[in-house]
Amino acid sequence: MSQHVVSKKIYFGVFATLIVLTVVTIEVAMIDLGKINTVAALTIAVCKATLVILYFMHVRYSSRLTWIVVACGFFWLIIMIALTMSDYLSRTWIQTSIH
Repeated sequence: MSQHVVSKKIYFGVFATLIVLTVVTIEVAMIDLGKINTVAALTIAVCKATLVILYFMHVRYSSRLTWIVVACGFFWLIIMIALTMSDYLSRTWIQTSIH
């Protein structure tokens, strides 16, 4: 099986993009956007994770089986988050006051 060779130019480009996205994450954290801060931070984090998975973990040029394994991992992550959120959102919170 032949391996796809990725040039150093692509690796350095992806690395530079990750650095820029890290700086953007820091700058967005300094700005008060209300509830959108979390959405912006998570969006940037997903973009960075996608770049790492595709290029540094070599998934972009891998076989379809690798793509299926990665997709199943994300599907499992979504299931775990959904179960955690269903538990968290269904709890009744008791207000305690200290006198």
